Amino acid sequence: MGVRFISGGALTTIQDMGRFGYQETGMPVSGVMDQRSAALANLLVGNQEEEAVLEITMLGPSMEFTEDIIIAVTGADLGAKLDKAELPRYQAVLVRAGQTVSFAGIRSGSRAYVAFAGGLKIPMVMGSRSTNLKSKIGGFEGRKIGAGDEIPFAAPKTFLLHMADRKLDAEDFSAREHTLRVVMGPQDDYFTEQGIETFLTGEYTISNEYDRMGCRMQGPVIEHKNGGDIITDGISFGSVQVPSHGNPIVMMADHQTTGGYTKIASVITTDLPILAQSMPGHKIHFQKISIEEAQEIFCAWKQELKALDQKWNTAPEPASDVQAAALSAAVCEHRSGYAAKSTYRVVVNGEEFLVELEREEEPFRE
Repeated sequence: MGVRFISGGALTTIQDMGRFGYQETGMPVSGVMDQRSAALANLLVGNQEEEAVLEITMLGPSMEFTEDIIIAVTGADLGAKLDKAELPRYQAVLVRAGQTVSFAGIRSGSRAYVAFAGGLKIPMVMGSRSTNLKSKIGGFEGRKIGAGDEIPFAAPKTFLLHMADRKLDAEDFSAREHTLRVVMGPQDDYFTEQGIETFLTGEYTISNEYDRMGCRMQGPVIEHKNGGDIITDGISFGSVQVPSHGNPIVMMADHQTTGGYTKIASVITTDLPILAQSMPGHKIHFQKISIEEAQEIFCAWKQELKALDQKWNTAPEPASDVQAAALSAAVCEHRSGYAAKSTYRVVVNGEEFLVELEREEEPFRE
C-alpha cells in the first residue's frame, strides 16, 4: 500500500542526496538537483534529510494514495492540488487513502519535491536510492515514473509531533535573473586576465541545453590562454567548465565523473538550488568569493537545517516528574479534605499541553 501514479509527468524520479564512493569506477553521484528543497521536505515530515523523495520537473504527475500518510511539497510552485483544492507548499499535510495529488502547471521554479513521512519502500543500490537514468539503476527500476506505477510506503506515519508548527514560508522562485557565488579554480590559471574579468562581469543566458547532467549558458566569450582542453580530471557538482568555445557549462547532479575541459570555478553548494530552480532564458551572473566565505555560508545553512530538525523532530521533556509531584500533592490534599489534582500530557492535532484535572471530594475519614 502506498501511492499509485495515474500519470508520471514530464520527468518524475526518485532521488536522495546521492550515491557516493563510486566515482572512481565512473558511477555519477546523481541525487536531487535542489538539495535545500529536498532536505526541507524531509524535515517537515519527520524524516532524515537523506531520505528518498520524488523529484518532479516542470510538469508534475497525478498520483492516488492507497494508504494514509503525511507528505510535504517543497521547491517549485507547480500548482500542487489535493483532490481539487490547493495543496499548501512547505507544510506537513495529512493525505487520506483515496485522495489524489496532482500538479496544475508551472507558476515559478522548475523542480518540486515530495517527501513521505516514513519514506518510500525502494531498494538501496550502491548505498543510495537515487535514480541514475543513463545507467538505468536505482530509484524505481532505474527509470522515470510513469502511468500505472505503484510505490509502497516504507513505514507510513499519520501522526507527528508539533504537527501544527510544521510549516514554513514558501520560497519564491519567480526571479528571472540570478547571481551565483563561485570559488575560483582549479584551472583559472588557464584563462587570460580578460577572460577572468569577462566571466565575473558578463551576463549569461541559460540555453535550452539544460538537463540533470549540466546547464549550458550563452554569453560573452571567456578567453583562454591556450585553448580549453586539459588532461582529464575529476568533476564535482557545481564545476564550471569552459570548453574552447568560451561559454560556461555548470555541472549538475548527474554530471560525469571526469572531464577534459578547463574548469574556471565552482558554484558554491548553497547556490546550486538557485540554478536547479532556474529555466532556459534566465540570466546568470557569477560573483567571486573566497573558500573561507563559502565554508561559512555552508555551515550557516547546515545549522539552519539542524535547528529546524530539533524544533520539529525533538520530543518534549516527559511530564512524568510533574505527574509524580502532582500525584503526591493530590494524596496529601485528599487526606486533608482539599481538591485532588492530577497533571497529564495531552496531544491534540500535534499540539502538546500539560493539563491539570481537579476533582472535589469529601474529606478523608479514618
